[in-house]
Amino acid sequence: MLDQALVVLASAAGVAVAQAAGTDAWQSFRERVARLFGRGPEPDAAQAAALERLDRTAAELDSTDPGTVEQVRDDAAAAWRTRFRDLLEDLDEADRAQTAAQLRELVAQAQQARSGVSAGDKGIAIGGSAHLQAQDHAVAALKTGDVTIGNPFRPGSDEG
Repeated sequence: MLDQALVVLASAAGVAVAQAAGTDAWQSFRERVARLFGRGPEPDAAQAAALERLDRTAAELDSTDPGTVEQVRDDAAAAWRTRFRDLLEDLDEADRAQTAAQLRELVAQAQQARSGVSAGDKGIAIGGSAHLQAQDHAVAALKTGDVTIGNPFRPGSDEG
């Protein structure tokens, strides 16, 4: 029997599947979900089955007319909630904790995909303002990749 926090997490993960389907983040998201299911005596078969179910979910959502899309999305979320609950219940305590952490990351990824803000696997995406502050002899840092703001310097021009 799962504790209430894991039941809520399974529900959030089910909603995440329904939200992520059809977004730019879907391919990465579906592969991460499938890897979670790739456990047990036949991990490749379990992962392939999860990918098939994920693709079926995305196809159903994509082909649904706008008048019923919310009902189909709710049904998909409920089906995936059950799958995630079953997955968590079948794991020992250590694997359950690790899988729960991965599910939390997936939920965050789906929320970012829905907001239009995303980052790679080792990145942090911020959809608004960010404030970074270090206190009490601590260090705070933010690493960014290539960022261009305004009109960048052009090689060969008189600027610079």
